[in-house]
Amino acid sequence: MDSVNILEKIIFMGIPILFAITVHEVSHGWMALRCGDTTAKFAGRLTLNPIKHVDLIGTLLLPGLLILMQAPFLFGWAKPVPVDWRNLGHPRRDMALVAVMGPLSNFLMALFWAFCLKFALSHSVASHWLIMAKTGVMINAALMVLNLLPLPPLDGSRVLSSLLNPRAAYHYNKLERYGFMILMALLLTNVLSAILSPLLRLVLNVVSSIAGL
Repeated sequence: MDSVNILEKIIFMGIPILFAITVHEVSHGWMALRCGDTTAKFAGRLTLNPIKHVDLIGTLLLPGLLILMQAPFLFGWAKPVPVDWRNLGHPRRDMALVAVMGPLSNFLMALFWAFCLKFALSHSVASHWLIMAKTGVMINAALMVLNLLPLPPLDGSRVLSSLLNPRAAYHYNKLERYGFMILMALLLTNVLSAILSPLLRLVLNVVSSIAGL
């Protein structure tokens, strides 16, 4: 693959990746605002402008390297949207709602890209657009299942924490300082793939069925 094709691939795969991560974070901030917290709003994070959400490593370098390596999976992250639980009307319940909005937004975006893929396949569009649509489905499905893992600081952990009693939740949330290291260890040992693969297939089957693919 020459350098021009590599650049084109990064661009057409990068667009859905960028917006998958951006919309995910905006969804958190939007729900927090609905629940009474204006922190994300005043921080200028309730915008679909990707520049406001880009994390150098998680949004650009890591996905780019995975594309260049032709990895069988793609994932990344953006700068977390700030949420102050003290401003929420019902902190434990509302934090769970804020958390679940991220994966839910990715599911909806996976559906959007699946319908785009269906249109592209039926109208014989250029291969670059097929790549973009397929990437949109895959990255959003992957982000959904990844973020539902109950590993702090992933979204699933916020939901689980809200269900625990305050004392148990306090000790559980202390795992957050080790969350990234645990995630990388699971990734490098292929344990993460073993956990996510069946969930990812399930989500992809549901999305494909709804979109009629």
